[in-house]
Parts: sequence; C-alpha cells; structure tokens
Amino acid sequence: MSPAQQRALEEGWARWGVDYSPQDLLTPERLQTLFGRTAPLGLEIGFGMGEGTLAMALQRPEWNFLAIDVHGPGVGALLKKLAENNVNNVRVMRHDAVEVVRHMLPQAILEGIHIFFPDPWPKSRHHKRRLIQPPFVELLSERLKGGGYLHLATDWQDYAEQMRVVLRAESQLENTGAGFIERPDWRPLTRFESRGVRLGHGVWDLLFWRRK
Repeated sequence: MSPAQQRALEEGWARWGVDYSPQDLLTPERLQTLFGRTAPLGLEIGFGMGEGTLAMALQRPEWNFLAIDVHGPGVGALLKKLAENNVNNVRVMRHDAVEVVRHMLPQAILEGIHIFFPDPWPKSRHHKRRLIQPPFVELLSERLKGGGYLHLATDWQDYAEQMRVVLRAESQLENTGAGFIERPDWRPLTRFESRGVRLGHGVWDLLFWRRK
C-alpha cells in the first residue's frame, strides 16, 4: 500500500467505510443511515483499484453503491478517488464478499450486482476456488429484487463458459438474450481492460435478471 493509499484509508474510512459485522444487517433503515438517503442499491464485488466504481457512481448519481474488496491497496485507491471527487453515493467494505452477502444483506435488497473480472484461477485444479459457483449465485439471486440484475464480465473464455452454465442453472434468474452480450454503456472500460483489448484479448459479458 502506497503512503497516499494508506493516508486515504486512515482519513476516509470514517466517511465511506463500513465495518463487517454479522449482527449489523443492512436493512433499508440502516442503509438510509449509512447513505443519508433512500435510493436503489447496487453491489460491486471485487473493484480492483476503484476506477470502474468511481465511473459508475458518477454516471448514476441517483443510485447508492456498496463496493466490496479485500485488497488493501485497492481499498485505499478507491477511498482516495472518492475523496478527490467528493463522491457520496459509495460505501466501501474490506472483507470477504461471500460472508458480507450471506450475513449482512437481507433478501430482495439489491437492484443490481456487478462482478467484473474476478480472479479466473486458470489452473484446472484451482477452478473450485472461483467465485462464481452455484451456491454463491443462489445467494446473490436471493438478495436481488424482482427485476434486478446480475452483470458479470471476464476476459477468460473458459471462465465465461462456466459462468454461463452456472447462471442458466439458477432457477431464480433469466437471460433475455442468447447468452453473452456486448459491453453495455454503463460498464466502464478500465485501463486493465483497455490494455487487454489492444492486445487482442476477448471479453465476455453476461447479464441475467431476477425473475419477478
């Protein structure tokens, strides 16, 4: 963690940070206290260095966003960006996302979920460590409101295929298209992705909706 990221973490956590507490369920009333308003809630899991999170927050000022990651430098980088842009519709958690979703998010609380470029764990023996697995997708689906969406993106084709299989098998979700989609305008193009595109890497997006 750089000195600037560490400083942003120390100075910004009180304003933008949310501590993990299984007893502190993020009910609508609790979210009203955290954000100072009632608004549609989006969840982002694994925000990297926060570029995309900032872009979406600025693009959708009418939404609130809960951004979760375990990577200290990334958390510090995002807090620094939020401070520099005086953004108030993002709250940040530094904890395991599966535990946060399971223990702190009530059912039917989310309008949208973004999971962009999760760790692909490319070796076959490590595939079981991938985040997108049936039990977690079921958990996420239960946290979506009817009509809410789950948006995934990856630059690993075999992971993309696994994601599609898992999402299609989840009975709470439906896909209005044939499968993969072009990157929607609302998903920011990060420096990481831009570099991959220049190098000829493929990117696969999946968008599924919670059945009403």
